[in-house]
Amino acid sequence: MKRIVKINGMTCEHCVKSVTSALNSLEGISSVEVSLADNTAVIEGDASDQSIKDLIDDIGFEVEGIE
Repeated sequence: MKRIVKINGMTCEHCVKSVTSALNSLEGISSVEVSLADNTAVIEGDASDQSIKDLIDDIGFEVEGIE
C-alpha cells in the first residue's frame, strides 16, 4: 500500500534524514522517500496510519495528513 504523509516541521536535510531513518525502522515499511521541498513522505508498506503518525510525532514532527 502506498501512502503520502504530509509532515510539518521539517526545515533541513537533517530533518529529512531523521524522518527517513525513523520510518525505515518501522515494521511493515518497505520503502520511504522524504521530500523537504514538498514536506511529504511517500511510504510503501502495510504499517498502520496510526503507527506512522505516532512515530513521526515521537521524533518531533507533526503529521498534517495521510492520503
